Amino acid sequence: MIRARLSQWLSLLACVLTIISQEAEGASVGITYLQDAVAKGAVCLDGSPPAYHFDNGSGAGVDNWIVHIEGGGWCRNVETCLSRKKTDLGSSNLMIKQFGFSGFLGSKQKTNPDFYDWNRIKVRYCDGSSLTGDAVDPANNLFFRGHLIFEAIVADLLGKGMNKAKNAILSGCSAGGLAAILNCDRFRDLLPPTTKVKCLSDAGFFLHAKDIAGGQHIEDFYSQVATLHGSVKNLPASCTSRMGTRPELCFFPQYVVQTMKTPIFFVNSPYDSWQIKNILAPSSADKSKAWKNCKLDLTKCTPEQLKIIEDFRRTFIDALNKAGVLNSPTKGLFLDSCYAHCQIGKQITWSSESSPAVGNTKIAKAFGDWYYDRNPLRQVDCPYPCNPTCPKVDFEPGPDV
Repeated sequence: MIRARLSQWLSLLACVLTIISQEAEGASVGITYLQDAVAKGAVCLDGSPPAYHFDNGSGAGVDNWIVHIEGGGWCRNVETCLSRKKTDLGSSNLMIKQFGFSGFLGSKQKTNPDFYDWNRIKVRYCDGSSLTGDAVDPANNLFFRGHLIFEAIVADLLGKGMNKAKNAILSGCSAGGLAAILNCDRFRDLLPPTTKVKCLSDAGFFLHAKDIAGGQHIEDFYSQVATLHGSVKNLPASCTSRMGTRPELCFFPQYVVQTMKTPIFFVNSPYDSWQIKNILAPSSADKSKAWKNCKLDLTKCTPEQLKIIEDFRRTFIDALNKAGVLNSPTKGLFLDSCYAHCQIGKQITWSSESSPAVGNTKIAKAFGDWYYDRNPLRQVDCPYPCNPTCPKVDFEPGPDV
């Protein structure tokens, strides 16, 4: 038993060391604070200036730009926002000063051949609304200014050379992946008409679905976020104009994507670990904690739970189909069957030897082929647990809501 336990610990240690080595692959990039944005009201939850990390492009990539938005969930009420503003997800005063770029933001040609020499920006996420809010709560000294943060950062980058961009990509992971969807067409409109603009959402296609108890946990949650932050007026008008008395539902990508004009690529899993834990089986719908072990490890799910998860996968793919993703010439897709959340920001899942693959194609190649119009093929994986290239560990669980 001791030997077996030791073997498990050694395997876990090897996994952790691999992750650390992959994370350290990118250069350490310093932080930039937009002090001038404060006067314009573009501030984090606590009133501190927005911030980003910027690694300059070189050579053939000097006129190409990636703007990548960090993830980190949302806050839906005063209590959760007050807690959030005491962290780096609500205050730039608490953000680390150096950030190692890897994966899609990596600077090595071998591991990121299509984008290594581009200007690469990681936008720090400090508003809690996927960069959609525009409101203030003076009684609690809270600033919901995500929309203004987005515009201030883009304006700043335009002044630093993005106004001459030949190519530009707006991307993001999780809440940042949702921000990339919701702000994609706006990003296109803010750039020169001659720029080739496309977007990339990693684990940002959050599904409008019922939970295991038949409730609307995620719908209620997003409605609270949109109300508190004053987001509705900044959600895509092409969506809100069609939603009648429920414009806040445009927080869900399946309704936004239908009318998007800018090409967009989705990296996601229909077994997205965050969505299984928080949309399908949130704690509020699982009072008996019958799903606790299943949510930690799909191999521990009962046959009945796996059937429910498979139904969730079918609902997810159906939503993509109804949104026009599966057949659109301007939309790309890498849909693997991994129990994962966010896959483009780490070299281990972006383009390493152990990266997940669908049809023998890894994420980096699938997206690069789509962006450069080399191969528009959409990659859709077979059902769980068919894919042996999926990692055994959920590297990016994300916060519960």
